[in-house]
Amino acid sequence: MTAPVVIVGTGLAGYNLAREFRKLDGDSPLLLITADDGRSYSKPMLSTGFAKNKDADGLSMAEPGAMAEQLNAEVRTHTRISGIDPGHKRLWIGEEQVIYRDLILAWGAQTVQVPVEGDAGDAIFPINDLEDYARFRAAAAGKQRVLILGAGLIGCEFANDMSLGGFQVDLVAPCEQVMPTLLHPAAAAAVQTCLEGLGVRLHLGPVLTRLQRVGAGLEAHLSDGLVIACDLVVSAVGLRPRIDMAAAAGLQVNRGVVVDRQLRTSHANIYALGDCAEVDGLNLLYVMPLMNCARALAQTLVGNPTAVAYGPMPVTVKTPACPLVVSVPPHGCEGTWHVEGQGIDLKVLCHDAEGNLLGYALTGSAVMEKLALNRQLPALMA
Repeated sequence: MTAPVVIVGTGLAGYNLAREFRKLDGDSPLLLITADDGRSYSKPMLSTGFAKNKDADGLSMAEPGAMAEQLNAEVRTHTRISGIDPGHKRLWIGEEQVIYRDLILAWGAQTVQVPVEGDAGDAIFPINDLEDYARFRAAAAGKQRVLILGAGLIGCEFANDMSLGGFQVDLVAPCEQVMPTLLHPAAAAAVQTCLEGLGVRLHLGPVLTRLQRVGAGLEAHLSDGLVIACDLVVSAVGLRPRIDMAAAAGLQVNRGVVVDRQLRTSHANIYALGDCAEVDGLNLLYVMPLMNCARALAQTLVGNPTAVAYGPMPVTVKTPACPLVVSVPPHGCEGTWHVEGQGIDLKVLCHDAEGNLLGYALTGSAVMEKLALNRQLPALMA
């Protein structure tokens, strides 16, 4: 019996790789293993569900059975692998061994856990997959007040979405501006103004120290002494690539599972892509690089070794109160920022000493200029 190509993970990375592989090879055995229910969905849509009044079933695009048929593959759901044995090209599911031809790690990133005192830790919900979203939707039914931890991209998207969904939203984060690692302060101020215009109350600087039950609701105690009444809490404080099992198997890890531009790990016949992978030093938790990796790796898996390339990778942030597109300058590039426009319609550009465009942040109506600016941007990884 021919050993299968095994993909661990059925998120955007796993399923898109499987689709790209099947375009090139319709017959080789293919096995997908996932710890969740295996439904196909687009993770970026998790932070748009309340405004669209969509539950988890509404965000699901296909059941695992349909995906198995579509991909001519076996999909094993609610299944966790317990170890990898690279020397014998096998992995373990409890006592069961699975021999692989090639193994692809597409198991994503896990949410960062925030230590909080009090008796209501179970009212803090990370939303990292469709099952998380389903649990949170069930808990939010009939509730009105939500506290969001984190002012990064995901925290701001959820603040916008839940406000449009009719919730009273407070957002807490220990930073001076929203999206501090992504945005120039001028663009951040525009986004903050628009979120506040929706009614979102931002508490930038303090952290949540205690969450306790009071009657039918909760009290959130902040480090600056403020107490916020709420009904449930969304944790959006960040993601950490899953590397523990790869490290235990002897694979090289850093921030993510270290791979070269052919997505090869430090051991033969094992690859990684998506949120868990650090590709030639870059760990980009966005859809565009993931899609590039899936296309390149599919070619490699059918015997045509292909290095992935990243062109410009602008990120569209789903904050409709303040439309936002951002392209961060490549790591290590020095530049100067200039702000054009007024109000929430800003064009914030970064140029190097020779006047070449390195990156931008566009807010409001200025997002209409993204296509023209994208043509001027350097590749992230040529």
